[in-house]
Amino acid sequence: MELKPPEPGGVSSAIHTISGEITGALRALDVSDCQSAAGLIVSARRLYFTGAGRSGIGMGMNAMRFMHLGLAVHLIGEPTAPAIGPGDVVVAPSGSGTTESVLSIVRKARSAGARIVALTTSEDSPLSALADVSIIVAAAGKQNPDAATTVQYAGSLFEQTVVLTLDSLFHAIWQANEIVTNVLWARHANWE
Repeated sequence: MELKPPEPGGVSSAIHTISGEITGALRALDVSDCQSAAGLIVSARRLYFTGAGRSGIGMGMNAMRFMHLGLAVHLIGEPTAPAIGPGDVVVAPSGSGTTESVLSIVRKARSAGARIVALTTSEDSPLSALADVSIIVAAAGKQNPDAATTVQYAGSLFEQTVVLTLDSLFHAIWQANEIVTNVLWARHANWE
């Protein structure tokens, strides 16, 4: 199949649509759940991020942000990630809250004494039931699109909102601690 470019105004319309959906989803977050998640994050001995598919890819960016705060941060599944134990916190997104690979990691982490921050669209999901804090994202799951919530493909709105929710927590923690930008940047690997 040969793809064609959008009609004039198509890109502008898409930007307007997507930014509006993300704004709506962020404003629908329960701020007290986000505050509780921030509390767990700053108290973590070590902070771990996990996720499957595109949600998992987004976690790499968020992990780097929190590393800049000076936290001990790891991506689950990376060869250098130490074993999870008491005092650790795992951040786990799953739109449906039923992604078996994520649930398996969360169950093991809980049994090792870790606390769990979940991000999902369903407060009644198995992931929410396992979490110490569950942030509910007002976005349709990729398997049950809801045109009233989003017109975007698959789980795009969920994934976008998760990344920006965690970026908002990073920003709030950064501002609360009044860390100067140069201190954050000095923690960034500069290979140039």
